[in-house]
Amino acid sequence: MIEINNISKNYGLTNALSDVSFSVGEGKLFGLIGPDGAGKSTLFRILTTLLIPNKGKATLLGFDTVKDYKQIRNIVGYMPGNFSLYMDLSVQENLEFFAKVFKTTIKANYGMIKDIYVMLEPFKNRRASDLSGGMKQKLALCCALIHKPKILLLDEPTFGVDPVSRKEFWENLKILQAKEGLTTLVSTPYMDEASMCDEIALIQNGKLLTVNTPPNICNNFSSTLYKIVTNDNYKAVVLLRKLDEIKSIYMFGASLHITLKNNKDSIIKDELTQNNFEFSMEIIEPNIEDSFMELMIKN
Repeated sequence: MIEINNISKNYGLTNALSDVSFSVGEGKLFGLIGPDGAGKSTLFRILTTLLIPNKGKATLLGFDTVKDYKQIRNIVGYMPGNFSLYMDLSVQENLEFFAKVFKTTIKANYGMIKDIYVMLEPFKNRRASDLSGGMKQKLALCCALIHKPKILLLDEPTFGVDPVSRKEFWENLKILQAKEGLTTLVSTPYMDEASMCDEIALIQNGKLLTVNTPPNICNNFSSTLYKIVTNDNYKAVVLLRKLDEIKSIYMFGASLHITLKNNKDSIIKDELTQNNFEFSMEIIEPNIEDSFMELMIKN
């Protein structure tokens, strides 16, 4: 469905994307995971024919993003990172406008948006500017779906949205995948959302770190991972970073995640004990964020 081959894009001396390649199969929910500035939005603008790559080629359903841009715009539903609907129009008016742009009607494709629109319907006469963040998100998704696209491209759709709305949004994507077989490429800076995808690509500084299923990426973590909780995590980080045996150490919520060069955890225990820290230490299974951090160090 989506084929991306050696895509590169630069803005002057800044390389936004460097030889990016991956594919998204039909009916898959694929995640592009990475922090701000990683190149996610640049890739989405290329896929939606808004930018031309300096190098490489991308196709959607066999259509080239440069040569066949008119065909692509008819088969793709796009939701940009920033809310871009008409603030002075109501929910209903926004939907009607986008339906007319694609020469269809809300009624003709209502089945595609029904599960999402039922939450918006009580506010259908409310201006978009007066909606909450979560409701704006749902409206934008409905507008991206109103012409019944073959491929859905969502660029950081849950950024800045409350946790409940984020959860609902991903549930809606799963429903669309199950009921409509919709092929979806979604980008996000939130590592915890990776587990909702069939397959993910981790990206940093315009370069792909890996492409695989979330479980396989975690299974490929190469070190023993230790979780440590102390009475002063910040001071513990400063102290432990001085040890040559430390391979990586970073704060993860209320704990520290640490890997060692030789897995001799007694070194950490001795250092913390000698410096009068209260602490607990255990071996844990790595998550996507741990894997991302390890791949960043390797690359």
